[in-house]
Amino acid sequence: MADDQHLPPDAKSTPYESIDEDEIKKRITEADELKQEGNESFRASRWNEALVSYRTALSRLPRRKPQPPPDSSQDDTSDHGGAPSASSSKAPTQEEGPEPANISSELEAEGAKARAVLNANIGACLVKLSDHNGAVESCTQSLLDDPHYIKALQRRAASNEHLGTWSSLTQAQEDYKSLLELLPPTSPQIAQTKRSLQLLEPRQQAAQKKEMAEMTGKLKNLGNSILGNFGLSTDNFKFEPNGQGGYSMNFVR
Repeated sequence: MADDQHLPPDAKSTPYESIDEDEIKKRITEADELKQEGNESFRASRWNEALVSYRTALSRLPRRKPQPPPDSSQDDTSDHGGAPSASSSKAPTQEEGPEPANISSELEAEGAKARAVLNANIGACLVKLSDHNGAVESCTQSLLDDPHYIKALQRRAASNEHLGTWSSLTQAQEDYKSLLELLPPTSPQIAQTKRSLQLLEPRQQAAQKKEMAEMTGKLKNLGNSILGNFGLSTDNFKFEPNGQGGYSMNFVR
């Protein structure tokens, strides 16, 4: 996160109700200027400077509108049900600015696009700084504003591949599958995306097998520490299929 000393003095103190459309337009313009500064720093390989510029720009933009909770259909003020959108799964980032009371849908869309680009750019900086966990989080924030943002999907997939855990590799698989649906049929990136997805499958299976074995080993050690008080171990208990889709446990001396 950006230090408070790098943020505009009113980025966190402006009352929500005082933010009108003219102020939002001004802030979007300021954010774009800061983004251009960040782009110049990024092209010059000054990753930390670019990161500060992008995060400061993000602090100028209005927050993402909060989404209703999953049970909002039972609320008298809600007139639509169904599952919540993807953006309801995350709170706004701390870098985002104040939330305006009411803005037009066009201005809201402009702010969402700006947030998506800035979060994806922050992710690019964090990749250069080898902070792949942070890059995944920033790209996820970007995709909350634009679920079809190809650069954010690509960066999140690449960072999740680098992390190499079962869950991160699984997420990378999902992102590559999404990219295959979103990329134009003539895109030269399709072949590479398919290749990445093909190479990822054995890695994901190996990570799953490794983590499951580690978890089983930890559970076995825990069980032995308890059963040892009674002169027993987990080797005294055998699990065998019962022919009905389950397992039966047998005690063996």
